[in-house]
Amino acid sequence: MKKLSLTLIGLYLLFLHGYSQIAKQYQDIFQSRPLKIEEINLVTSYYTQDGTHSAVTGGGTAVLGVGSNRVTLPGSEKLTDFANMLELKLVGYGETGNKHTILAGLGVDHHTAASQKYISPTGASSPEGTRVYPSLNWTVENTNKGTEFGLGTYYSHEYNYSSIALDGHVGFKNKTGGEFGAKFSAYFDQVSMIYPADDSTKYKTGTNAITTPLDQLVITTNASRSSGGGVAYYGESEKASSIPTASRNTFTGSFTYSQVINKSLQMAILFDAVKQEGYLGLPFHRVIFSNHLERIEKLPSSRTKLPIGLRVNYFIGDDVIIRSYYRYYTDDWGLTSHTASIEIPYKITPFFSVSPFYRYYTQTATKYFAPLYGHTVDAVGNPKEKYFTSNYASAAFNSNYVGVGIRTAPPGGINNTYLASLELRFGHYVQSTDLNSNVISLHFTFK
Repeated sequence: MKKLSLTLIGLYLLFLHGYSQIAKQYQDIFQSRPLKIEEINLVTSYYTQDGTHSAVTGGGTAVLGVGSNRVTLPGSEKLTDFANMLELKLVGYGETGNKHTILAGLGVDHHTAASQKYISPTGASSPEGTRVYPSLNWTVENTNKGTEFGLGTYYSHEYNYSSIALDGHVGFKNKTGGEFGAKFSAYFDQVSMIYPADDSTKYKTGTNAITTPLDQLVITTNASRSSGGGVAYYGESEKASSIPTASRNTFTGSFTYSQVINKSLQMAILFDAVKQEGYLGLPFHRVIFSNHLERIEKLPSSRTKLPIGLRVNYFIGDDVIIRSYYRYYTDDWGLTSHTASIEIPYKITPFFSVSPFYRYYTQTATKYFAPLYGHTVDAVGNPKEKYFTSNYASAAFNSNYVGVGIRTAPPGGINNTYLASLELRFGHYVQSTDLNSNVISLHFTFK
């Protein structure tokens, strides 16, 4: 009897010990861990371009007026942009073990644009502008079930444009290496109606008429100023807040499905559905007709876009990856496009890689595009078309983009610092409409 009692006591103590170990393990798993900074990303880039088809001057070098009032507006698309983006990645775990990730970002861009000067025909408008765009994104992930859910909000503001965006996204992983993601976004934009400051009657007649006092409006804001600030009419001053605005809303549904085929091959299908409503042009984009009638571009108030893409990644051993991508795009403005790109990262050492890349793009023109002096008028001098633009973003063209990236990410950080990786990328872009550009960027990752 005594032997039996000692055995039972031993088993009981063994059970308590095992239970306490299991309880401790689960306590470690489900213990709430506060958010901590896991990663800091800093991206800085410099972009420069040149071209001859500015939409501000009607798609090229334009001549306004006659005699002593004759003014020539250069069609230069020369532009520079210095952009900086800082992003903080914070990660923590809730009491149920779910992983919470917060991405907080702040971007600031500053640009100079030669064409922006000619919102005023004298070239007195400001050629500079600054854009500020903070963002905040939260994602919760159940790593055991392979599911995630997230919400995001974004804001962007510059001299003539402001935007607020919201999104929600979900993701599901299966046991065969597949992953499905869906994201729904809404952008609510406000466009300041800054009209070209031309002393003419182009806004006073025809189907594109603008009522007084806008037909006499000369904007002298930071985007289009001659001497002061705010807004000025001929002979009197008003506050900048009196500039009218127009809304533009964009709703997007994005769907992706990726699948690991084998250890060397991964594929993904991407599909978007985009609906835009509201004012879809810009008020300082001129259109100059065949008889030199001058108007601002006029576009439909609705646009539906449907792009679909395919991404294929192939791993050749441990040192080479072939990343390929194709996208087909169509919309109800008559524009269709094809994009094909390839990037081949090559590891020179386990911690240093070089990535040459190339992208080809081609598109047709929209139904509403014609070049400088290409839009025609009727017998009484009014536009024949209901909608019209000379913005070469709506023209037919081909483009080539080629460049290279260099990345290093040694273990323990670069020179044993918190700088975990550094990437330098350079790209050169050439468009068949005489537009060309260069961009160089640096990406720092701190951990």
